[in-house]
Amino acid sequence: MVKKMPQTTDSDRALLDELGIDLTAPAPVQYSPREERIIAGFEEIERFVEERGRLPQHGDDRDIFERLYAVRLDRLRALADCRTLLEPLDSRGLLTATPDLEVPPTLDDQALLAELGLNGAAVDDVTQLTHVRSLRDKRRSRQDIKAAEEIAQRTPCEDFNQFKPLFQQVKQALKTGARHTLKYQDNAAIQAGNLFILDGQMVLVAAMGEFFISDYGRPNAELRVIYDNGTESNLLLRSLQRALNRDRTSRRITELVSNFGPLFASQNLTPADRHTGQVYVLRSQSDHPFIAEHRTLIHKIGMTSGDVNQRIIHAAKDPTYLLAAVEIVTTFQLANINPKKLEALLHRFFEAARLDLELMDRFGLPVQPQEWFFVPLGAIEAAIAHIQAGTLDQVHYDLETASIIAR
Repeated sequence: MVKKMPQTTDSDRALLDELGIDLTAPAPVQYSPREERIIAGFEEIERFVEERGRLPQHGDDRDIFERLYAVRLDRLRALADCRTLLEPLDSRGLLTATPDLEVPPTLDDQALLAELGLNGAAVDDVTQLTHVRSLRDKRRSRQDIKAAEEIAQRTPCEDFNQFKPLFQQVKQALKTGARHTLKYQDNAAIQAGNLFILDGQMVLVAAMGEFFISDYGRPNAELRVIYDNGTESNLLLRSLQRALNRDRTSRRITELVSNFGPLFASQNLTPADRHTGQVYVLRSQSDHPFIAEHRTLIHKIGMTSGDVNQRIIHAAKDPTYLLAAVEIVTTFQLANINPKKLEALLHRFFEAARLDLELMDRFGLPVQPQEWFFVPLGAIEAAIAHIQAGTLDQVHYDLETASIIAR
């Protein structure tokens, strides 16, 4: 059933006329190509102000885009028809705002336009600036300009050696599960010490300046951002937020639980820690000739979220334990770490020393256990110490010396 809408009567129209209300739908605003270019150019200035928290300024020490925007804003303010067009759209009052710091122009307008490759355009005709596209193309224009600015701002990080170990530790923690990544939520909070993945690179917010209020009332702050490729840039907080928003694959890297505490607990865990299991090292009591001869060098490295003693009760019947009783050599309590990922990491590290031994089970079938390694206990303990320090990728296990050495 279709409900019939009530009709407006003559008395309704008379009452609306008395109230000064016009029901006639306003016609959509139609802009000429010239007006579209003017508006698009003004919106790019608005975007600059939003990101930098100030008006664009003249001066040889300013980047080329800022100087272009400063010249453009001067011309838009000076031309009456441009002001008439833009004033209804100027929500931030840029056409009348006074910059906090006035820097006298050091180049005349014609020289600046020539430097930009626009010397064929009339200085007073802001609509001819080829850096301004139509409204239909302004989104692409903004992205292109922003990308150019961000690339230009990246410089080699002179003290990168101070940050390199942290990046290595974070990568190691991601492998073991001590850290995780989460999808960055639009405009989420950013603080000093935060880590992100942006455009495939790991990013550290190394320092954050004091917050200030921009011309339009939004808080912002200057950041020192370090990238894992050895470069850095000085960005505004809002600029980094926008870059993270724009990258659909951007991620926030979580902090280590318990304030970057140790991955293993040698003592009792505190209430703030999350017990996630144990690393255990076993030694076989098998009478197999090879195992008996090298008993002190053959170890099983495993993980459990339960009690190790309960796990090995039936070891003599289990091919996983070489069909023999086992001795618990040592255990490490895990705090705030994924046991499976850590187990896989240790097994990969000692892959070259994996025991290649075939046994016959109680049914006469051949079995080849996979979690036993021809590795002394000291090397296992050293590997775990490197995991704690985040430096496992800097060393490897040497079969000839049966020890861990630097790469």
